Amino acid sequence: MKVIHEEGSRPIKLWTDDIEEGALQQLKNAAKLPFIAKNGIAAMPDVHWGIGATIGSVIATTRAIIPSAVGVDIGCGMVAVRTSLTASHLPDSLLDLRNQIERNIPLGPGGRHNGDAILSKHFDRLPRGDKRWGLPLILGAAGDEGGKRAASQLGTLGSGNHFIEICLDEAQAVWVMLHSGSRGTGNIIGRQFMETAKVQCERYFIQLPDRDLAYLVNGTQEFEDYISAVSWCQDYAMENRRVMMETVLAALECRVKPFTLTMNAIQCHHNYVERENHFGQNVYVTRKGAIRARVGDLGIIPGSMGQRSYIVEGLGNPESYCSCSHGAGRAMGRKEARKRFTVADLEAQTAGVECRKDDAVLDEIPSSYKDIDVVMANQKDLVKVLHTLKAVCCVKGA
Repeated sequence: MKVIHEEGSRPIKLWTDDIEEGALQQLKNAAKLPFIAKNGIAAMPDVHWGIGATIGSVIATTRAIIPSAVGVDIGCGMVAVRTSLTASHLPDSLLDLRNQIERNIPLGPGGRHNGDAILSKHFDRLPRGDKRWGLPLILGAAGDEGGKRAASQLGTLGSGNHFIEICLDEAQAVWVMLHSGSRGTGNIIGRQFMETAKVQCERYFIQLPDRDLAYLVNGTQEFEDYISAVSWCQDYAMENRRVMMETVLAALECRVKPFTLTMNAIQCHHNYVERENHFGQNVYVTRKGAIRARVGDLGIIPGSMGQRSYIVEGLGNPESYCSCSHGAGRAMGRKEARKRFTVADLEAQTAGVECRKDDAVLDEIPSSYKDIDVVMANQKDLVKVLHTLKAVCCVKGA
């Protein structure tokens, strides 16, 4: 761990030397804010520049919350299950399985389910919300009064770095792992509160090192509304992953054979806010591209399409606010990846993985991400590895 502590700022604790200047400046800007907890900001080994706030950052605050430090894909995270299947049970080609998953789970930014029966079923699975922000208020705020968008996007993947994978572990056991968040509803709510924070700061002439670091003050109606809305989005994201996992497991059973699950599902958010106690102080912890890793917490740290992924157990390191990385982290932007690599490069780097190998997913090529082995080596004091997974089939939203 490396510590940067500039005068007039809270300390920044880094679990890597591999950080671009833009991301470091974002962290330095956040560290200047007066409500950052005294133990500062933690930057995970997959840290990189992000829109609004740094991805791979853990920010503890005492009297306010920065909505951009959670982002717009509120509750984005992972779920993984281990099955009783082994590599020997899988067919030689996984193309039919991939095709069925892609048929059954809507993909892409506008992906959604259709039909009254499935929408009614999914509406019943929507989180109800809390006393402050119940379901009708949430849907109204998202411009979705009837809940059609939220219901239709429950059980859908999205795009970008979201994925579904069939993996093998070191014992050749078959795992299913997927990555997604709160879809369009979470995006709308996240953007609304980021804008609300900017309006609030401008109203009271608050000078910020970066306008994207606008915040909501504890005790205000806007702050309390944000806490309730974010909680709903986090629950929605988790239910979205549950619905998709049910669909993938049904496809796997159809294409392979009946099986059982040999351990409970591992679920972890990596874009969220939680009230926690650290260093004897009650704080709000925002994790953007980081997962909680208290002692005994199980987590998922995925690599990219051709790299390894890891099932980990938290070590509860207090310096990181009991957190670890959420993945490998991007080494370059999507435009740069498209300039630098070709479809032939993608084919070579995903050899042995049943997945799309075309221009639509070129910006997800493994080399556009940091080396997951280096990322894991940099956080040996944050987690221990329980299982190492290798993808054999990958579905992307494009």
